[in-house]
Amino acid sequence: MTEEIDRVAEFLEHMQKERDVSPNTVKAYTRDLAEFVAYLGNYYGTAGWTWQGVDRLAIRGYLAHIVRRGISKRSAGRSLSAVRSLYKFLHRNEIVEANPARAIASPKRDKYLPEYLDLAQMGTLFSAAETRSQGGKFTDVRNLAMLELFYSAGLRLSELRGINRDSLDLLANQVKVRGKGRKERIVPLGDRATLALRNYESKRDELLRVIGPTGDRTAFFLSSQGRRISTRALQNAITSLLDLVSESAGLSTHSLRHTFATHMLDAGADLRAVQELLGHVSVQTTQIYTHTSVERLKQAYKSAHPRA
Repeated sequence: MTEEIDRVAEFLEHMQKERDVSPNTVKAYTRDLAEFVAYLGNYYGTAGWTWQGVDRLAIRGYLAHIVRRGISKRSAGRSLSAVRSLYKFLHRNEIVEANPARAIASPKRDKYLPEYLDLAQMGTLFSAAETRSQGGKFTDVRNLAMLELFYSAGLRLSELRGINRDSLDLLANQVKVRGKGRKERIVPLGDRATLALRNYESKRDELLRVIGPTGDRTAFFLSSQGRRISTRALQNAITSLLDLVSESAGLSTHSLRHTFATHMLDAGADLRAVQELLGHVSVQTTQIYTHTSVERLKQAYKSAHPRA
């Protein structure tokens, strides 16, 4: 049993050091595989088990087990992906003869339309953020810059938090983003975002002069203590602004990414271009935003057409 657990540790180290996957993926796979190992211990009982001896029935049973616990189909699919990747690693290293997870289909995800803000809501949001920033307080100026960057570039939260000073080219109006799988992409910035970022940069430089050598000069978005802003602080800063639009809508930083994509496609942007801007590997991921636009057209049709 100890040897089987050691194989998982070797796989996770391989993912982190050789595959260079994101820390979030490594954490998720660590949790998923720990639960999988615990399930196999219960499934096979005192007889024990080996990776070679695990069959498709055991893996299907594990999937059924985690779905019964009430996790989303998206999370169940990620758990299966972790098991598949582990078995690929074991097979490549000749520890198992085959990958029993390969033939198991991923749970079909429930279709949903992502939460996004319409143009009027975005106007209200930016008006509130701009009013706050006019007082010149560091956090308010920073929060407006983060809001502008989220919407202008369609970034994920982790991407925005990871931006360094040298990632931004405010003369060329562009930002270099490191996305999932450490893949980099260049995203253009709008003039309003660039202006907000320049205003914040002057506040950032002023803060670092006051703090001295202990301040983080690499990270672009800082806390008031001069350190890279934490994930929680970033979420709280943006959601406090989003709550001004709607407290009950469940809006998050990711809603701004959805809004960026929806507004781009509504305005006639090419689907492939939006895919590249978002950093999606597959265009199918981007297509959900076309469904959003179609649903809006259907609603407008039903409300306006006499014979709808």
